[in-house]
Amino acid sequence: MTEITVRRLGRVDYQAGLDLQAALVEDRRAGRIGDTLLLLEHPPVITLGVKTRLGSKHIIASDEELTRQRVTVHETGRGGDVTYHGPGQLVGYPILDLKPDRCDVHKYVRDLEEVLILALRGFGIEGGRVKGLSGVWVGPEGQERKIAAIGVRISRWITSHGFALNVATDLRHFQLIVPCGIADKGVTSVEEGLGRRVPLAEIEDAIVRGCEVVFAPTRA
Repeated sequence: MTEITVRRLGRVDYQAGLDLQAALVEDRRAGRIGDTLLLLEHPPVITLGVKTRLGSKHIIASDEELTRQRVTVHETGRGGDVTYHGPGQLVGYPILDLKPDRCDVHKYVRDLEEVLILALRGFGIEGGRVKGLSGVWVGPEGQERKIAAIGVRISRWITSHGFALNVATDLRHFQLIVPCGIADKGVTSVEEGLGRRVPLAEIEDAIVRGCEVVFAPTRA
C-alpha cells in the first residue's frame, strides 16, 4: 500500500463528511489522489448502518428528547448497527485502495482495530477484541466496555467510513441508543479510563503512528 496522506479537519457536519468521503472515493478510484485518512469530530449525531437504516429500533430516545438534546439522526451506507458521534470523539475515515494485496474485508476490519489498539497502548490503555464483535474493548472478560466502534464501507475495494474512538465523549449520549445493537455491554472513553483529559491532537498523532505500523508510511 502506498503512502497515506492525513487530513485533520476539526469539527465537520455529518452530511458534509459523507459528501467529502463520496468525492474522495471517486478521486481515489480515478487515481487523482493517493490513500488518504480523514481525522475529525462530528456534532452530536446518531447514525444508522445498513442493518438498521430501514428501522430505528435501537434508538431508544424519543424524537422530542433527541430534539431537546440537539442530536440529529442520519442514515449511512456503512456496515454495522446504530452508533453515536459527538464532540470529544475522534472519527477516522480511511479512503484506501485495498487492491491488489489487501482485498480481504475481515482483515481490513482487524487492521483498523490493530491501529486503535496500538494507539491506546501508547497511553497505557490495553484495548482488545471480543470474539464475534467488531471494535476495540477494554476491561476484563465478561465485563468489556467498548471504547472504539468500527463500521466500514468498501466499494470495488475502495474504503470509506471507518472508526470512532471515544476520547472525551459525553458518554451520557450513548443512553439514547443501544450502541451497535449490543444491549449487555457498556461504553467508555480514554478520559474515563485514565481519569484525565488527553488533547485530541495527541490521540490523532497516536493514530497516525498506528497507521504507520499497520498500513504504510504516512505523512501529516
